[in-house]
Amino acid sequence: MIGSKISKTHYYLPGKTISNEELEQLFPEWDSAKIEDKVGIRKRHIAAKNESALDMGIKVSQRIITDEDKSSINFVIFCTQSPEYFLPSGACILQHQLGLRNDIGALDINLGCSGYVYGLSLADGLIKAGHASKVLLVTSETYSKHIHPQDKSNLTIFGDAATATIIEKSEKEMIHKFVLGTDGSGFNKLIVKKGAFNVNNEDKIYESSEFSDECLYMNGPDIFSFTMDTVPKLVTDCLDKNKFTIDDIDKFIFHQANKYILNYLRKKIKIPEEKFYINLYDTGNTVSSTLPIALKQCLDDGIIKKESKVMLVGFGVGLSWAATIVEI
Repeated sequence: MIGSKISKTHYYLPGKTISNEELEQLFPEWDSAKIEDKVGIRKRHIAAKNESALDMGIKVSQRIITDEDKSSINFVIFCTQSPEYFLPSGACILQHQLGLRNDIGALDINLGCSGYVYGLSLADGLIKAGHASKVLLVTSETYSKHIHPQDKSNLTIFGDAATATIIEKSEKEMIHKFVLGTDGSGFNKLIVKKGAFNVNNEDKIYESSEFSDECLYMNGPDIFSFTMDTVPKLVTDCLDKNKFTIDDIDKFIFHQANKYILNYLRKKIKIPEEKFYINLYDTGNTVSSTLPIALKQCLDDGIIKKESKVMLVGFGVGLSWAATIVEI
């Protein structure tokens, strides 16, 4: 039986940061301690003006393939909603910049908070279908470049980051069945109406004192309602599809949206606190990168052991949601 597994993951955080204290200086009516207490974020990393999502994707990919035989990678998936260009595909540029073979597949997927799980599902499917044996999955976002400098809410939540994951063929099925979902009727709840996420567009945002269609817009209350309505059923469906119970799962890693939402979900689903992971203190909400960052943190800190069963749950912009269970 052909299966797939996650063999390696890395992440990259830009050098520039914005702390809660700096936000408090910009918005004196905000209290830095209250920000941390509610959303669980102390600081967030912000891409430099001349640093794009593709740049970050290249940097983290170079790290992960240092000890790899590059010729063994035969597919590249680049998950971003911050494209360098409308065309060509960023995955094609990644293939070239990394010096990978020419006879491989490469494609972009435009997904946000559910993007990592969707990327895993594509990699798993490619491997099981015999189209690939080792896939490089890259997530990278620079939402900061589309946040208006007076948008207190989104500035507080979002950070920039990139991750790279190697998924490869396995004799044992270590990535289990997926549950995927979409409700495009909520497309306008989290949206940038105009412009691509290239570095030149950032100037338009900062030059204007008005919020425009080039700015990131999020309807927080509606996104919260969507999350509470959708995620509990998503977790139940994923457990049922894989014939597991909450007791069988060693760790639940949800998209790290913010601490308030995560704690609310944990209590609603009745997941024991010791099985639930929250850590976005020094990164913020990095969209498609939150899950692989959290997974890497758990591995580095020994929270996840060999053969642990981990449920990965993504949800957000689209509206879109996805979940699976992996063994490391």
